[in-house]
Amino acid sequence: MHPIILLFVISLLHAYEARGSDTVTPVFVQKGKDLLLNVTAPVKLVERSEFKWRFNDSNIIRLFDDNDTNTIGPYHGRVEIFLQNHSLLLKNVQQDDSGRYTAAVFGNEINYVGKYSVTVQDPVSPVNGTVDLLSNSSDSCNLTVTCSTQDSHHINSTFRCDTNTCSQEEGGERSKVTTSGTSLRVYLSKGFSVICSHSNQVSSDEHTTMIRDFCFSNPVFLFSITAPEPPGAFIAFVSVTVIKVLVIIAITAAFVGHRIKGKHESVDTENTVYENAQVKIVNTTSGSESNR
Repeated sequence: MHPIILLFVISLLHAYEARGSDTVTPVFVQKGKDLLLNVTAPVKLVERSEFKWRFNDSNIIRLFDDNDTNTIGPYHGRVEIFLQNHSLLLKNVQQDDSGRYTAAVFGNEINYVGKYSVTVQDPVSPVNGTVDLLSNSSDSCNLTVTCSTQDSHHINSTFRCDTNTCSQEEGGERSKVTTSGTSLRVYLSKGFSVICSHSNQVSSDEHTTMIRDFCFSNPVFLFSITAPEPPGAFIAFVSVTVIKVLVIIAITAAFVGHRIKGKHESVDTENTVYENAQVKIVNTTSGSESNR
């Protein structure tokens, strides 16, 4: 038989013997967590057939047609197979557990019922944001926010703000993928918040910088234009206003009382003079009548 025809026949036989989906599903799992892998089709075991979960080219666990199982040495105590659905549970995964996992029924042919590419990742390190204030006034502000991680990765971006809005300027390094495969980003959120984000497929960490904590030399002006006044400032304002009103009322009442008292004293004086005059007149009249 011609060599080319022979190779073609062998490839057809291999395709027939290794049936099942060719789709490999990517899976990401955090280091130290448990990993559950499911089969994608029903498993039927007949006589002299067996079901296997494999990692790369090595067996993890074997299930025979009598439901007897055989766990391979390194996986004792670390794996569990669920007989009702043939799913595999791998406990406390580590970096060395990253690789290709397959599930298949082996008999006269190989029928794959699960293919996975597993990547074990560490949780990301915390991210921090620092501010470099470039310019600042009562109605405008320019600043640069630098995002950095504990493993010495950093990016930065500049923001231009007025009392109503902020914008992220062109230039700088808004995002990057680190050597460990994590993503580091800096972006504007909700108008006056700058977010530093550090993430991968299994975890994330964020740091928020409030621009109003650094910008605008007159915060009262800023509050009056762009945001409701804080409750504490409002209460203080009301208290001062009430005190001023009470002082004005007290001064007014004292002044009015003084004026009323002065009028009463004037009337009393006039009445006293009038009464004295009447007494003198009466006395004079009485003297005249006596002389008569």
